[in-house]
Amino acid sequence: MFTRWLEFSTKRSCLLIGPRRSGKTTLLRKRYPELRYATLDDLDYLDWAERDPKGFVQDLGTSAIIDEIQRCPRLTIAVKHAIDQAGGLFLMTGSSTLGLVDAAADTLAGRIDILSLPTACWGEELGEPTHAIFTEQAHPLQLKEGNRLLQRAMTFGQFPEALTCETDEQKEEALTRYKNTYFTRDLMQISNIENLAGLLGILHNLAHSLGSHLEVSNFAREAGVSHPTAKKYLNALDQAQLTFQLQGYHLGPAKRFLKATKTYFADNGIIRSLNVPLAQGQLLESFVIAELEKRRKLGYIPADRFYYYKSAAGHEVDLVFELKDKICAIEIKSTRKPGNKDISILKNFEPKKKIPTHRFLFYTGEEYATVDNVRLIPVAALFRGK
Repeated sequence: MFTRWLEFSTKRSCLLIGPRRSGKTTLLRKRYPELRYATLDDLDYLDWAERDPKGFVQDLGTSAIIDEIQRCPRLTIAVKHAIDQAGGLFLMTGSSTLGLVDAAADTLAGRIDILSLPTACWGEELGEPTHAIFTEQAHPLQLKEGNRLLQRAMTFGQFPEALTCETDEQKEEALTRYKNTYFTRDLMQISNIENLAGLLGILHNLAHSLGSHLEVSNFAREAGVSHPTAKKYLNALDQAQLTFQLQGYHLGPAKRFLKATKTYFADNGIIRSLNVPLAQGQLLESFVIAELEKRRKLGYIPADRFYYYKSAAGHEVDLVFELKDKICAIEIKSTRKPGNKDISILKNFEPKKKIPTHRFLFYTGEEYATVDNVRLIPVAALFRGK
């Protein structure tokens, strides 16, 4: 495993959440090779943890790595006792937050850090970040390299195992294995989902509708499942860190959120595994938003969450987020030469909050520029950027 960009304290217990195969276990075992390790993917360990959580933790000692703790959330109570009584160091991972984050927050509040490890950021396997995406310019040669690698990155995504494959055929095989195990059957087991065909139907409909407003009734009808079942499956995908949602952003101070949401996949490799053909613009939008969401989870973009914006006239801004001293609005265009039409919506985006608004257009060219107060940033600036 290459060195990951996630930084965390070596003296505090933590719960590390992220999708399956994002590298959580490898990261912890590499940084803490001296700690005992137990995974609840092992049925013997799981049975012991469920029957006698206190005895299970006591057997591990005062410091240990506990993998896939979402399979037994009440184990966090025994971990709390060990931390309080012996000042133990416990590093836990979870591939689904279903019941887990709430349990950890209730029992371990103030005792542990809750961190996210997404799939790799684009270029993470090559070393440390080289520049800040929004405030610094990438080196011109690095932008050229990023543009050469962009199509492959958008196609196969950034799951660590797929990244380390040498050929496209090996990447395809790795992603197919993911789909047949972690994206489907493993998710079914964790979330008590019984209808594989319905789950695949939901996944395929999500892929086809990327960038559109989420209408659960449409998903249910297309997937051949009931409305409550569709909601359950969509929630399971979100809890498993395979998808994330953007809520609507309202310009007025009273109504900040719109009910309609948009759902994106956490990594383009999931789209590839489903073998769903998408337009280049959809694929690019999904890639850029997912890459920025990874940086938000890693703390490089200190925003609580991301939004999209839709005006009363139906004009949309792809991404909006708030920082302490500014609002950032982002559009993503699959063009090498953006024109006035491409920046017009950003120019007209005027929040009522009395803090500066920074407007950015990500495009597929290689030059930085500012046009009518809109900053043009090459998509290739995401490559090795933080």
